Formats: sequence, C-alpha cells, structure tokens
Amino acid sequence: MLDIKDFSFFENQNSFDFKGFLIKTGSYWKWFILGLIITFTIAYQVNIRKQKIYGINTTISIKEENNPFFTSNTSLVFNWGGTSDQVQTVSTMLKSRSHNEIVVDRLQYYTDYIKEGKYYDIDAYGEAPFYVDIDKTKGQLLGQNIKIKFLSETQYLLQVEFNEDNPKLFNYTKNKTQISNVGTKTFAKKYQVGQQVTLPFLNWKLQIRPEAENNYVGSEYIVKFNPFDQVVAKYQGLKVVSDEKSGSIITLSLEGTNKARMVDYLNSTINILMKSELDKKNLFATNTIKFIDSTLVETEKQLRESGDEMKSFQNGKNIFDIEKGGENFSDLLKDYDVAKDELSRKINYLNTLKSYLRNNNDFSTLPAPTVAGIDDPNIVVNVSKLINLSIGRSQYAYTVKNEELFRKYDNEMESIKEVLLENINSARSSLNYDLALVNSNINQAENNIKKLPEQKQELSKIERKYSLSDNIYSNFLEKKSEAEIVKAANLSDIHFLDNAKDTGGGLLGPRTTVNYVIAFFLGLIIPLLIVFIIFFINNAVQNVDDISRLTNIPLIGVIGKKHIDTNLAVFEKPKSALSEAFRAIRSSLQFIYKRQNVNGSKTLMLTSSVSGEGKTFCSINIATVFALSEKKTVIVGLDLRKPKIFEDFNIENNIGAVNFLIGQKTLDEVIQKTHIPYLDVITSGPIPPNPSELIISEAMKEMMEELKSKYDYIILDTPPVGLVADALELAQYSDVTLYIIRQNYTKKEMITLLNNREKRGELNNISIILNGFENKAKYGYAYGYGFDYGYGSYSNGYHEDDKPKNIFVKLYKKLLNK
Repeated sequence: MLDIKDFSFFENQNSFDFKGFLIKTGSYWKWFILGLIITFTIAYQVNIRKQKIYGINTTISIKEENNPFFTSNTSLVFNWGGTSDQVQTVSTMLKSRSHNEIVVDRLQYYTDYIKEGKYYDIDAYGEAPFYVDIDKTKGQLLGQNIKIKFLSETQYLLQVEFNEDNPKLFNYTKNKTQISNVGTKTFAKKYQVGQQVTLPFLNWKLQIRPEAENNYVGSEYIVKFNPFDQVVAKYQGLKVVSDEKSGSIITLSLEGTNKARMVDYLNSTINILMKSELDKKNLFATNTIKFIDSTLVETEKQLRESGDEMKSFQNGKNIFDIEKGGENFSDLLKDYDVAKDELSRKINYLNTLKSYLRNNNDFSTLPAPTVAGIDDPNIVVNVSKLINLSIGRSQYAYTVKNEELFRKYDNEMESIKEVLLENINSARSSLNYDLALVNSNINQAENNIKKLPEQKQELSKIERKYSLSDNIYSNFLEKKSEAEIVKAANLSDIHFLDNAKDTGGGLLGPRTTVNYVIAFFLGLIIPLLIVFIIFFINNAVQNVDDISRLTNIPLIGVIGKKHIDTNLAVFEKPKSALSEAFRAIRSSLQFIYKRQNVNGSKTLMLTSSVSGEGKTFCSINIATVFALSEKKTVIVGLDLRKPKIFEDFNIENNIGAVNFLIGQKTLDEVIQKTHIPYLDVITSGPIPPNPSELIISEAMKEMMEELKSKYDYIILDTPPVGLVADALELAQYSDVTLYIIRQNYTKKEMITLLNNREKRGELNNISIILNGFENKAKYGYAYGYGFDYGYGSYSNGYHEDDKPKNIFVKLYKKLLNK
C-alpha cells in the first residue's frame, strides 16, 4: 500500500537535497512499475484495436509534347499553349469534383466490400471473391449492412436487418435519395450467383471474379452502399504536391486502410486525366474535322449536281467542236472563281466568328481559323488563346469558388475578344477590297465570253461550276486528312514516372512506437504526480529534519518499525537493531540523569500528542532494557482512561493503580510480576469516573514515594498530553519526560503546542523519541540515532534481522547458497 513518507525537502527550499529527492522518489519503485504495466497494457490494447493506415503515392511529370507533324508547311495550326500554368491546372483538376466524380463512378467506389474482424471491420476491396453489378437506374439500400454468405460456389444467402421501417435508397443515375417501404425488420433469401436480384430496396447481380479461388464457400461478407457525393468528397482530399526542385513533377498520395483500393484509384485518376487532357489537346482538330465534314457534305452535293449538269449538256452534242475557241477566257474565269471562293470563305468565317464572339461565352468549340484559309497570325493566335482561357475557366468552375479568379479570366477573355473584333474588322475590310477586284475581273472576263457562241457560253458556265466544286472538295479533303494526322500524332502532356503500386510497405500508423513512448512517460509521471499530491496534503512529521526545524527540544533516539506481533521487541529479539535503538536511549537517559545529579530511584514519564503514537510500546521496551541490565524496574500504567499495558504480559487488569489510589489495595497488592526478570507492572485497573482527580490526589504522591523506595527505575505510561491534562499533573513526579513522536502520524502543529508547554514550564527536562521510523529513502535520514540505517550491510553479524524478507531478497540469498 502506498505510504505517505518524507518529501519534506520542499519545506526547506534553502537546503534542497536533489539527491535525496531522487532516492526518496525511487523508493516508490513498486508504484512506478505498476504504473508502467498499466500504461503499457493500455497502449498495447489501443494498438491492436486500431486499423493499420497505409500511404500509397504515384509520381507524374508534366511536359509539353510537340506534335511531330507540326512543320512550317503545315497549313492547319493547332496551338495548345504553353506550360506556364499547366502544373497548377493539373493539380486543380486532380482535386476537382467533376474529375473525381468520373473516377468514383468508373470504379464504383461508392460500394464497400467489408469483412468482419475481431476488433474492427476490414475493407475487403480486392480480397472479396465477388463484385456486384448494380442497376444504377434503380435505388439501392443506403448506408446499411447487406450480409452475403456463400452456401456453395454458385449460391449465396442475402440477409438484411433493417434499422427502420422506411429505409433510404440511393439512385446513382439521378444522384438522389429515395424512401422505400420494406414492411419487415429482417430479410433473408437465397440467390444464385449471376441471378438478377430485384427487390424494393436492392437491384443487382452478384458475380464471381474470374481470378477468385474456389475457397470462398462458407465465407461471409458485407456490402454497403454510400452516398455518391460523400465518397467523391472523400477522394477530393487527395494530396497533390509539386516538387520544389522540379516544378513539372507532381506527387499524388492517398492514406487509407486498403492498399489495393488506393492503388487502383491513383492509377485510374491519372489515366482518366491523361485521356481528358489529350481530348482537350485534340479539341481544335476535332472541331476542325467536324467543320470540314459538314462542308464536304454540302460541297459533294454541289459537285454531284455540277457533274450531272455537265453530262446532261454533253448528251447528243459534239463537245469537241463546242470547246474550240475561248479556252483562255474559260481558264481565266476558273482561276477567278477559285480566288473568289477563297475570299468568300474567309469573309464568311470572319462574319461567323464575329457573331459567335458577340453572342456566346463558351469558345471551346471554335474551329481553327486556317480551315477557312485565314493565316493572319493575330487572328490565329488570339482564337487559340480564347479557346485555352475558356477551357481553363470551365475547369476551375468545379473546384474554385473564387470570384476574383473568374473575374480575371473573364477580363482576359473580354480583352482578347475586343482585339479579335478589331482584327476581324481590319481583315474583313482587306478581304472585301480583294473580293471587289476579283469580281471586277470576273465581270470583264464574262463580257468577253459573251462574244462566244451561245453553246460555248453554256459549256463554260457549267465547267466553271464543276471546277469550283471540285477544287473546294479536294482542298477540304486535304485539310481533313491533315487534321486527322495531327490528331492521331498528338501526345498527352502528362506522363507516369512511378505508377501506384503495393510494394509491401507504406505503413503510416497506428504509431505503435509513439504510443509505447507515451505509455512509458505516463507510467512514470502519473505515480510521480500521485506522490506529489499526497505530499502536498500531508502535514505529518516525516523525519529528523522536521523535528530539528520545528523545535529545539533534543532528540535522544529514533525507534524503527517493529516487525513482530507483540510489543516485547527487546525481550523477544534482544540482538535486533530495534533492541539496540532502545539501548541507545537507555545510555542517553543515564547521561541525562547524571547531568541532573539524580541519585537513587529514577523516574521516567512517557507521553505524546495523541493516542496511537507508541507510548506503551516505548514504555515497555525502555523498561525492558533497564530490567535486562538487572535494575529493578516497574511500569506504572497511568493512562486511566484507556488502559492497555497489561495485554503484552498476559496479566489481568482487574486491579491496578486505581485500586491503590482509591484506598482499596496496598501497593504490594497492585504490583504484578512479569516473566521478564527485574520487571514489574502496575496496571491501570478498572476505569474510574474521575481519573484526573485521582492523578492529583495525595494517594498519587504516596504511591510515587513508595515506588522510589522499592525500584531503581519507575516508568510512567501516561495519557496523551494533547488530549487530556493528566500527564501535566504527573510531570512533577518525573525526573525526565520523553515525548513520543511517530513518523508520518504526529502532526507538525502538535510540536508547536509542545514548544508552548515547554516554554510555560508545564513540562520539564523534555526529550523526544522518533518512533515507527522506517529506514527507507522516502522517510529521510536518521543521522546516527537509530539502528541499522546508516550502516547497511556493515551491521551484518551485530544485529538479528527482525525484518521480513521480500521475495527478491529471498531469491537472492537462495542463489548465493547454491
């Protein structure tokens, strides 16, 4: 049991003994060991009940890949832009809601596969031998455990225990919650693997994975459906970090309990992003191909009509005679028609672009200006910038709620639009001027053709139309082929450096080592705090230092703690250290008597502050050491209110000092012999109604005078002076007064009362005995007053060991004797 002992060094801060403090603290080693056992047990239990947390990462690089088919001779220009903001854009995309929605939906991570463990549920993704193919258009039971038990390789038992009558369902197509009425608390039914399950709360097919081993019969799993947006929000917490040394390197990492799930997610999110970025990179070419395809359809129709018209004209005519003459004018008109068509296409594109800029906000679907033959660098570059800004703004719209950022995008696009409109007006003016010149040339050539025969004119007209359509068709076919080559040759700017992979490591927690370190410190600190708390609330005398600080009354002895059942410690263990302590007190008393010139019979009174401090124990053993020296000694029990000195001598308390004091018995009749030679006892006798009056009576004086005539030493065992005044009345009969203080029992304020009594002369010739002292570091130092403390192993052979041996000492001695 924890004992309140000596930490009194705090009260004497001017002479703080740090070494003593360490030794005293160490004496409570059992409590520290117990504390460590408890804290380490708690840490172990915490560690085994926590799931292991792993970290998986992947590394990608972002590098602008130039299309190998872009040359100075390429007529179509597809500008992807620079890499200045690509890293930030990719980082934003990876954490965007829209991107993670695609990944979660593709992997169906809203479906959990769970296996029950001893302390917690285990994520069985990648381990479960099956998967469920759900009907996304119908509701699935939300947030409740759906138990699966395989009865055979082709049959399973489906069990659901409903928490409520109207459970929630989730429709993953509409991304909405629904309510279902199941009408039952428990559902259980057998199904075949691959069988369509159609229930009011569940719609799926359970399929066995191709790679699953045939050892899952009897296994039990849990399937659980989670809200789509909640799962997406979880994976939006993906950690994306750019390399400080190389800005184009990005590391993605996830933390969780299932490594297979994280590996699949990281690889999928990058693959989907790579495809998305490549699709955006090909957007220019895709839009251009669509524009060309629509133009080719119309041009092909015109070409077919011109061909049919040519055939119809040639039918039944000598075409060679008609073609003679006017060839120069016809060829010239064909060239003028081609030039006019090119100028008209450019003007039409510019008109369309102008209208689009004024009426739309999304510019990501614009075709390349070069598809219409526009090679003005100002228009080409600004259209490309506008498309890139429009794509960038749409990407940030899913993740960033920063109006300032959107305003920046809008301002930049507005500025480019204004510049483009000016460029369009300028280019269109130039093109209109060129078109007017071409039209003038065409009119002049047509006037010359009018001089030709009528059939020649008709043939020239048909040939012009056919030639123009054919030229346009060939030109667009060439541009389409070029656009498809460019699109096919495009490469993603995102590349895997290290794809996500389970290499067997990646353990992040729980931090078992840290928990054990914390347990170690708590196991030491908590007992230490308990010791401090006990110290601060304790006000009892602990050691010799306390006595020397509180009083000038001399200390003549320190008595150790007895380890036998009776109070006859000196008689039963005469060679013990405890006996030597009493002999030391006897020597000190003889010195005091000699200094006071006390001759003949000597009287010694023992008292204390309160009951329980060891007056009777000390009285008996001091009397015993005098008796063993063949001095006639008597113990007089004058604690008339609480007599107990008779118990250790196996004598009765039927008669005693009270009987003499009231005149019933003579002194010889109340004196009782003991089994200890030269030692007699006068017990207290029956408890009187007026003990104080008997103490101050003349009979008391008479008894003391008779005792002095019969004995060498008279030991008066008196009541506590702190409780009753009897001891003060008896002080007049004593030569020396011994005040008993018990370690960790007597309160310090009692010594202050003792000082006051000594100053008032109520007690004379006082000396103090410290009783019940244990020679442990936590109790302090005896400074030579006691017994074995201070000597340690050097007392071996001089004292009998009256102290019970603990298990460690017994084991040590047993080993030595082998």
